[in-house]
Amino acid sequence: MKIHILAGDALAESFRTCAIEGEIIVCRECLVEGDVKAVDLKEFWQIRAGFIEKTHGDSAEKYFQKVVGEFEKLKNLAARHAQINLWFEYELFCQVNLWFYVYFLREIKAKIFRVAPVVRGNKEIWQGFGGLAAKDLERCFVERVEFGEKDRSLGADLWKAYQTADYARLEKLSETKSDCFPHLREVVRAEIEKKTRPKEILRKIIAKGLTNFAEIFPEFINQAGVYGFGDSQVKGILQEINQNK
Repeated sequence: MKIHILAGDALAESFRTCAIEGEIIVCRECLVEGDVKAVDLKEFWQIRAGFIEKTHGDSAEKYFQKVVGEFEKLKNLAARHAQINLWFEYELFCQVNLWFYVYFLREIKAKIFRVAPVVRGNKEIWQGFGGLAAKDLERCFVERVEFGEKDRSLGADLWKAYQTADYARLEKLSETKSDCFPHLREVVRAEIEKKTRPKEILRKIIAKGLTNFAEIFPEFINQAGVYGFGDSQVKGILQEINQNK
């Protein structure tokens, strides 16, 4: 049995046009923002549900249904020793979610593969799977990379360092070479600078005279694509900037 863990509903919609068989699990989390510290998984889900409700307005009930429900589905399917394919992009938003999944699956004996947007050129690597045709997604799947034991350990260690905000450890881990985690050093640097760099970029964009979000957002993505932030994250940072004027 093949399981495909897909980074978001948009990718899931595109994936369904492909000639690739298997069960679909959709990752609907945004672990790049909010509190992720918890003593166990039960507390973790409660903390995340509270954060999502406060920040994005989705109820805890909806969170457990739409987000946690997918993890429960994965746990039940993975117990059958399936082949698990992790479809995640290169940027920080997706990388953090990927680290969590590798940690979540650390005791699963199934074969695990990383599926990345390998069809992207160097100038468009942060664009991820967005807008790719079925044939491109199929090529990404064909060129997937299997996680070895060292890769699994690296992913789990990256998550633990991120979860505890151990940036010294995270930076040290970013020096590790792994085909399953390309662009790791650049992504970790982005995480370490997450509280300051995006704000600095947005302030410079605003200083150029751009005030409309429809103009600000694409310029931010052009300069800070490594973060993979969506409009809700960027709007949140802009709100912080305005509050601190």
